[in-house]
Amino acid sequence: MTTYKTIKVERHGPVGWLINNRPEVLNAMNNTMRDELADAWLELDRDPDVRVIVQTGEGRAFQTGADLTEVASDGVGMERYQDSLVDFDLHFTSWHQNVTKPVIAAVNGVCAGGGLHFVADADVVIAASNATFFDPHVSVGQVTAIEVIALAKKIPFEAVMRMALVGAHERMTAARAYELGMVSQIVDPPETLREAAQELAEKIARNSPAAMAATKKALWAALELGLTDACRVGAQHLVGLWGHPDQTEGPLAFVEKRAPRWVA
Repeated sequence: MTTYKTIKVERHGPVGWLINNRPEVLNAMNNTMRDELADAWLELDRDPDVRVIVQTGEGRAFQTGADLTEVASDGVGMERYQDSLVDFDLHFTSWHQNVTKPVIAAVNGVCAGGGLHFVADADVVIAASNATFFDPHVSVGQVTAIEVIALAKKIPFEAVMRMALVGAHERMTAARAYELGMVSQIVDPPETLREAAQELAEKIARNSPAAMAATKKALWAALELGLTDACRVGAQHLVGLWGHPDQTEGPLAFVEKRAPRWVA
């Protein structure tokens, strides 16, 4: 297990936790965090004891994107990311890292700018009742693109465009995010968010890991394709699991009225 400076990696039963841990700067992502996130996603995805991964933040923010103090003061600026962006060779979210396990984003407070990457790229998003969302890129002279493009695949385009153009001058509430389908659950009181995320993750962890991995691939592929092609790819994932031990174990456990014993 790797030791990290800017994040925490924990395991609670079948649930792996990736916790953004720079609360003094609202969990803004500096170069070190960017690199550590890439490693942590793979560490948890490769751990056979972890069935579901939850990401959240320490303190009063979930994640607030690039560390603007680092960008403004180190003489390198945003150019440090030019090659990775031009080549679209990114590695800091679960989607970038092709994580096969279910990922829950548990938004505990402020989620801003690049923090929206993690909301867009998670499989399931829940939020504390005091969570807020906004994208300040245009308010600090930057273009917002990748994170909001991904969000536009999940929620109405007009809502995404409004967030992108209003910038730092308006915050979306958790209630509004729920109305738009950006989050699937609001947790109140906010301090019970981690408990709720653990409970949800444990529900998901009861299912076949192989079936969930194939399901996740099929559904994410559907965002890339038209209806017919997406269904064809989905059919390939469906048939691809035939012959797997979990396909026999699931019906047998149902008939025998017991918990299934999945292949890890």
